[in-house]
Amino acid sequence: MTASHSDKAALRGEPSYVWRAGQERRLKLIEAAAADRLQGVVFENGVGLGAYLARLAVSAQQAIGLDIELERTRQTHQHVRDVVCGVGEHLPFSGNTFDLILSNEVLEHVDDDFAAVREMVRTLKPGGRMLIFCPNRGYPYETHGIYWKGKYRFGNIPLVNYLPRIWRDQLAPHVNVYTRRDLQKRFSGLPVSFIERTIIFGAYDNIIARWPRLGQLLRSILQALEKTPLRIFGLSHFWVVEKI
Repeated sequence: MTASHSDKAALRGEPSYVWRAGQERRLKLIEAAAADRLQGVVFENGVGLGAYLARLAVSAQQAIGLDIELERTRQTHQHVRDVVCGVGEHLPFSGNTFDLILSNEVLEHVDDDFAAVREMVRTLKPGGRMLIFCPNRGYPYETHGIYWKGKYRFGNIPLVNYLPRIWRDQLAPHVNVYTRRDLQKRFSGLPVSFIERTIIFGAYDNIIARWPRLGQLLRSILQALEKTPLRIFGLSHFWVVEKI
């Protein structure tokens, strides 16, 4: 049975189709955390349509992307030359290959996130950095929707992530979500150090498009909370991990 677009979107996420303030903000975070590694060999694990990698490729020695969706890799090839179809749990690259690895809201969609993290560490050069964005369980909404009565129901569903894990995972079996401790476990025993571990809020571009003043106010308030303990309610973890 062929999976529908909705099924694929639920299981594997949707790539960035437009470039707005949210994407621009994340790009700046990536560039600041990567530093001079941007001039080396850059890899995006779960490249989608290549929105980020195409921009990183401008200064990179080589930019490589991987995605599980064959059609996406074909589309991305229009913007980035080196794109392969594969899975994050079995990267088709030698060890110590990349200066920089980006995983942007992808880890939560793989079948085995422990294996996916191990593979990224394996293929990273010593001194290279891995930048990870992934969903924070403390965020009040499950942004990937839920699976209810045999169908995926998309939208921002409140309080799902606050349920006990066994109930939460029954409602959202298609996507994982992480506490700081959850994410830490994925790196247990691996040769890495943690340069930065924080939580960020979104840019709320959709709200701003509909209600500009309200949206801008919401964005300002929530992003200001990133500098306070209330960042635990943020949208995504942002981790900068270096191989040692």
